[in-house]
Amino acid sequence: MNIAEILTAGDGKKHFSFEVLPPLKGTGTERLFSTIEKFKDFDPAYINITTHHSEFVYREIEDGKFKRLRVRRRPGTVAVASAIQQEFGVPVIPHVICSGASAEDIEYELIDLQFLGIENLLLLRGDKAKEDSRFIPVEGGHTHTTELIEQVNRFNDGFFYDGTPIKKPGKKFAFGVACYPEKHEEAPNIEMDMEYLKQKQDLGAGYAVTQLFYDNQKYFDFVAKARQMGITIPIVPGIKPFAKLSQLTVVPKTFHCDLPQELAQEVLKCKTDDDARQLGIEWTTEQCRQLYAAGVSNIHFYTVSAVDSVREVAKRLL
Repeated sequence: MNIAEILTAGDGKKHFSFEVLPPLKGTGTERLFSTIEKFKDFDPAYINITTHHSEFVYREIEDGKFKRLRVRRRPGTVAVASAIQQEFGVPVIPHVICSGASAEDIEYELIDLQFLGIENLLLLRGDKAKEDSRFIPVEGGHTHTTELIEQVNRFNDGFFYDGTPIKKPGKKFAFGVACYPEKHEEAPNIEMDMEYLKQKQDLGAGYAVTQLFYDNQKYFDFVAKARQMGITIPIVPGIKPFAKLSQLTVVPKTFHCDLPQELAQEVLKCKTDDDARQLGIEWTTEQCRQLYAAGVSNIHFYTVSAVDSVREVAKRLL
């Protein structure tokens, strides 16, 4: 089913979805499947599979010099999405990203996903390399998500990236994109960032899922401003429970989002990581109750390093 149809069904149900990270290569699916088992009884609307095409490592060569190489530490989302779909029968949404992939690489991902009957995608630029000051695509790759969307649209219309017609076009992909209630770190201002979101909608994005946030008012303000700008697609709140004392400084730096003063003050009272985890569960539960009460139909959970916390929140809500 097209995920946008689930998000706009108007059935009055409280839906939720969650994101998983492919396992490190060589470690198998046991841990991944165990994570999904923890949420299966709550009837998730869909499962997102994140991806990291490659990352840079430095390897020493002759004369003490180092060479920068790209390596992949995790399998791609195609294999993982197929395994999850076969094992659990839950709709899956693999991430397809620009980072570390050429247009040709992406084309083969689309072909494989279509063969597997996977119809929904989340299209993203992906992160820049930590060592780079700006995002640099691989040779033959895309710089912006809009370019990736255009490639998927051409594929949907029955043409390969080089313009060659596809002899037997398959079922078209539906796709969503990311958005940022507190602005993408590279955007000069929130208005321009939202103009990019409007472009993605106009190119065919069926919904958007937000970067994580801890202040619901920022989400509500973002949605209100989006509607004023003509952005009409569902905007799914992305939530991740606060889980460790160190996240008081790590989360704002890594995800470029503020912690509300009330939450920050409560974290400072915590003595241990377990105290912080319990606080995160309480905060997230209340945050989600407010979102559902405001008419949000689906909440998306980021589970990396927070699986048990998200399960506890789901138990309280669903």
